[in-house]
Amino acid sequence: MPSSDKDIEVIQPLPTVLSSEASSQLDDTYEAYKNNQGLGYEAAEAKKTLRKIDARIIPILFFTYLLQYLDKNGINYASAFGFIEGTNLGKNGYQWLGSIFYFGYLVGQIPAGYLLQRLPMGKFLGCCTFGWGIILMTTPACHNFAGTAANRFLLGFLESTVNPGFVLIMSMWYTSAEQPLRLEVYYCTNGIATMFGGLIGYAVGHITTGLPRWMYVFLIFGSASTLMGIIILLFLPDLPTTANFLSAREQVIAVERVAGNRQGVKNKHFKAYQAWQTLYDPKTWLLFIMATGAQIPNSALTSFSSLIIKSFGVDTLGTQYLQIPGGAVQFVSLLAGGFICTRYPNSRCIVMSVANIICIVGAGLLVGLPSHNKWGRLVALWMCYFQGLGFSMSLTIVSSNIAGYTKKQLTGAALFTGYCVGNIIGPQTFKNNEKPGYRSAYVAMLIGYSIKLVAVLLLFAHMWSVNKKRDRESASGIHLTDEEEKAAVEAGMHDVTEIDNKGFRYIL
Repeated sequence: MPSSDKDIEVIQPLPTVLSSEASSQLDDTYEAYKNNQGLGYEAAEAKKTLRKIDARIIPILFFTYLLQYLDKNGINYASAFGFIEGTNLGKNGYQWLGSIFYFGYLVGQIPAGYLLQRLPMGKFLGCCTFGWGIILMTTPACHNFAGTAANRFLLGFLESTVNPGFVLIMSMWYTSAEQPLRLEVYYCTNGIATMFGGLIGYAVGHITTGLPRWMYVFLIFGSASTLMGIIILLFLPDLPTTANFLSAREQVIAVERVAGNRQGVKNKHFKAYQAWQTLYDPKTWLLFIMATGAQIPNSALTSFSSLIIKSFGVDTLGTQYLQIPGGAVQFVSLLAGGFICTRYPNSRCIVMSVANIICIVGAGLLVGLPSHNKWGRLVALWMCYFQGLGFSMSLTIVSSNIAGYTKKQLTGAALFTGYCVGNIIGPQTFKNNEKPGYRSAYVAMLIGYSIKLVAVLLLFAHMWSVNKKRDRESASGIHLTDEEEKAAVEAGMHDVTEIDNKGFRYIL
């Protein structure tokens, strides 16, 4: 039964100021939360519920993220087997394909964010995954730049739903403390995909009959994604309160656990005041700059890694298996970073900074080492794979530190706009007249990593200063009292933003 007017009147006098808009448009799970508020449950019950959530949610996120990384970087593996010639891309055509994917990703941000808020999450993501699998399987039918570019644009448009959707899923199902490790568990598939994709490329390289070898890359990856779309449609729940793999009591426990984040679970109503807050919040712009700086070098590790390694004097098959160490670096660093940030909750900005410094060293070596130092340059390239850790931690800033559902999805859209801008710029730094040296690309990588490091430090300083100010203003002068904690949680379930909810504290 929906909460009554009396319920709303009771919570209005709480210390946190609630806008009339936030009070009238409650969280989608508010009825379950309010009707069972103060539900007593044992720690063992909470752990059992968490295990069931992990068993259902994480495998779906893991394999979907693995496939989307393989799919968008399929041109990297195919480029070693005649893709550029087979699609008649012409001069600079390949470089533009790397950018065009992210033009599609950029255009998809606003509709993706709106539809993720309005529509059932699992159904929407399943349809998008099924759709991009079909698009990928049609890539071998493209025989000129225009057709291939349109194919890549549509692929980017549909894949634009994955990252924002997964960030929202993290905040719907997990406490802030639980998010880093679980996010890294699915994000580490970037490293697995780099290794696995290289092995797929190596295997494809041994095909001697049938279709041109580059076509098999898209047919294999596309068919797997189509199957994954069906699995998502069948098994990914839309909300904790509609999850049929949980009992009724476990559904309530799942909501109670996440309510403690002071962010609510999900709210399908778009709120204009939260959109304005997103614009003047410095975190929004710092996250945008961080994403842009991080992703300018990204094309070197994805679309151009085969060509870079080939420029070191490696044969065609070598360009595939020498990507495996870079993937291993990414895989291990992501899991290690997730473990550290789970064990030490306020270490996220520190972890991002350390990862970024390693990338700066790697990019600096690519700029400075002589061209004949093949192994030194390879190791430098592998060091740059630490960038995945820095970027993935910025996603936890959105999932853990942004409240108000409209504000959260718009902040995510801003971050992924920067992600697109960086990935659009990156491929253009690889100039044909500079190959095989690609000096401009390596300099751009160094600049991008340096800009991101400055933005991370500024973000840390901003959030730390707000926390300290709110601690001083609390009744105890040190931390939240029990009443303030209850008010902060209630405000979160009323979709109040972290700026308006004075009981909110940033995780650093």
